[in-house]
Amino acid sequence: MAKLSVDWLEVFVQIYKTKSVTRAASRLGMEQASASIALNKLRQHFDDRLFVRTAEGMIPTPRSKHIYPELLEALARIDAARGKPAVFSPANAVREFRICMTDISEIIILPKLINYLQNTAPGLVVKAETISAESRARLTSGEVDLAVGFLPNLEAGFYQQSLFEQDFVCLAAKNHPRIQGRLSPRLFSGEGHILVSTSGTGHTIVDKVLARKKIARRVVLRVPSFLGVARIVAQTDFLVVVPRLFGMALAAQEHVQVLEPPALLPHYKVKQHWHERFMADGGNIWLRQTMAKLFVRSPTVL
Repeated sequence: MAKLSVDWLEVFVQIYKTKSVTRAASRLGMEQASASIALNKLRQHFDDRLFVRTAEGMIPTPRSKHIYPELLEALARIDAARGKPAVFSPANAVREFRICMTDISEIIILPKLINYLQNTAPGLVVKAETISAESRARLTSGEVDLAVGFLPNLEAGFYQQSLFEQDFVCLAAKNHPRIQGRLSPRLFSGEGHILVSTSGTGHTIVDKVLARKKIARRVVLRVPSFLGVARIVAQTDFLVVVPRLFGMALAAQEHVQVLEPPALLPHYKVKQHWHERFMADGGNIWLRQTMAKLFVRSPTVL
């Protein structure tokens, strides 16, 4: 057991990423039994369980967490030494892509992306997860393939591509007793507002602009996600400021009206972000190209 097989290391990395022997085998195109054998050999070699089965999946042990970055780097160097990577064939590929995104991106991006994959790459699975403080590290390690949204904290140290531009609108109930069709600064400041406390995104620019223009926003409700705000707005007299495309999508589903804000709020770019380590990965390249094909309006690689 003095020698390590590259195949074993690939199994280790995929189990670490997917928290599942079954999904790891699927990603590598091997039988589950073969992946289990490789895991057992790794356990013997490192004299450690490496992964413990829990309700949340195969969770890495402290020893596993310690060796993971170095094994990942070793595999990256081996892949680079092998030369040109294999061509990724979406029609035949069986793989899970992990994308971290804002809850807004889930509404705007996921339906169109999933419909496209069902028609062109039926063997692919997308696992979406919410942007968090750990997203940067997960992109770096390869546990996440792509991050999508308005994410200023990911602009340094990552490759990125602009997909489309957004600005902001305000939502109010269609039957709001004081607001119909137009929103003056006085009405805006006089009503109660819902504020969405998002992590890792740049939507705090709204507060900065309103403060600079001396327009007050009386917050009466704070929520952790944008996903439920339309229903709350439709059933109350509260207002909420949301990105335009998101607001238009919500207006088609709920009894709300879309209003222009009382001050010109900034535009921003929704981007896809990826780590340089995976710049040449065939599957990652195809995913990025697909995102650009579906969503880029004025392509700009930054």
